[in-house]
This record gives sequence, C-alpha cells and structure tokens, in this order.
Amino acid sequence: MPVGEYAAECYPGRTAPVLLNTREPQWTLATFGMVPHWGDAKLARSTYNARSETIAAKPSFRHAWKERQLCVVPLEGFYEPCYESGKPVRWRIARTDGAPFGVAGIWETRPFDDGPLRWSFSMVTTNADGHPLMQRFHKPGDEKRSIVVLEQGRWDLWLQAAGEPEARELLRSFDAKLATAVPAPRGGS
Repeated sequence: MPVGEYAAECYPGRTAPVLLNTREPQWTLATFGMVPHWGDAKLARSTYNARSETIAAKPSFRHAWKERQLCVVPLEGFYEPCYESGKPVRWRIARTDGAPFGVAGIWETRPFDDGPLRWSFSMVTTNADGHPLMQRFHKPGDEKRSIVVLEQGRWDLWLQAAGEPEARELLRSFDAKLATAVPAPRGGS
C-alpha cells in the first residue's frame, strides 16, 4: 500500500494507511486518532498522539498497549509549528533521503453503526527536550514532543514486540541527521 496514493496530509478523524501487526502483518486504512472499543468516533480528534510515558495508563490507549496492538504509520513528511520568528510558522519535516518515515503506532478496532469493524490508530510520541531538530517546534515554554520514528529495518522489531520491555526499547528519539526541516506555510507562501 504505497504512501503516495493517499492525501498529502492527513488530519485527525481522516483515514491513512498503516501496517498492522495482526496474525499476518497487513496494510489497511485506519482512522487517524484512537477510537477505543468503548468510545465515540469524536475521540479521534484528541487521541491522535499517545505519549510514551503514559500509554500504559491512559484509558484511551492502555488496552491497545497491553495487547501489543502495534502498527507502523508510513509518512512522507510531517508538520510542526516553529515559533522562532515569534509567530507560529508551519514547517515540514522529511527524511533527507526521501524515504518514508516509519512511525511507531498503536491500533484499535470497533464496530461502527452495526457494520464491519473499523480500524483506528495513534502515533506514539516521546519527549524531545534537547533533540537537535525537534526542540525547535511548538510554543516556547511548552514541552517539546516528537513522534517515534523507527529506524529503517526495525519496523519488524516494533511489530513483533511481544512484551513491554521490547516495545519500550524502541521508543526513543530519532537521529536528527536523518531529517530535514523547511518552512511550509499553508498555501505555499
């Protein structure tokens, strides 16, 4: 399921391709933003990121984490606000080699309107205070966060992590030299 066949940008509540660690790894389309089996679809707008520090305790994420419902979210790039000019400017972060990022995620399923099961996912984030690239983003004074980018060739390790120690070992900051960031205001101006 190539990344490029889908919208250039995906917002919470919309669908995107993810690689799931089901019995046999499979690609599927899932809603960006975790919708727990007990929750309402509106939760997707506030559950698109799962903090690595609290993923095991938060009600929206703990079932997926406990059951190791892990996924990889392929991204050609992602956007963050930079306040270095004193105003928020949207920046695009992409790999320097043009390959997609593989982001650590968790998934859940639930039936919608008595129909088939629908998939949803959240990306896992980690603290980015002190990260050479990611500390530049978000409001001054706010905690700096980053999605967890899995190294090339380690996607399978994430998908196959059977226990919490194996999964947590992969929840770390990515090498800043692998990425580049450029201003990308909406409308291209």
